[in-house]
Amino acid sequence: MKVLGIDPGYAIVGYGVVEYSKGRYYPIDFGAITTDSAMPFPQRLQVIYNELVSVIIRNDPDEMAVERLYFQNNQKTAIAVAEARGVILLSAQMNNIPINEYTPLQVKQAVTGFGQAKKPQVMEMTRRLLKLDSVPRPDDTADALAIAICHVQTSGTKLRDMLNSRNKVNLNSIGGRKL
Repeated sequence: MKVLGIDPGYAIVGYGVVEYSKGRYYPIDFGAITTDSAMPFPQRLQVIYNELVSVIIRNDPDEMAVERLYFQNNQKTAIAVAEARGVILLSAQMNNIPINEYTPLQVKQAVTGFGQAKKPQVMEMTRRLLKLDSVPRPDDTADALAIAICHVQTSGTKLRDMLNSRNKVNLNSIGGRKL
């Protein structure tokens, strides 16, 4: 299984391609797509799309794993990241790649075994699992590799089913009360 992990953003998009075979992880390709803050925003989105499609063509992943957005204090930033994330999802969809989404908590749980792990712990475990000499930089790249590992760890398991069920809203109750 070859998974393209993505840490979405609009200034930096981390990506990491991980292959899992015979019980071992292999780092295939990783890096970051960067955009210049002086560019008009639509042009930045185009750069993200074009470069990500290039990564997809170069690596031919079986699936994409992308970090799910979570609440941010800065609405302007959250909206811009959401727009960039839409372009990222479109790049996978246009290339017929199944898309899987994970929260930061799910990534921490799958990579370290502890959902409250700190970022350095996740990065170090990612380095160890991939047998790299050092943690990839920028952090967005290491995060993308961790997201890919998360997908491999949970793919086709009861853990994945459990994590996915937590993301679904129970329409029969709100705040623990039955409607």
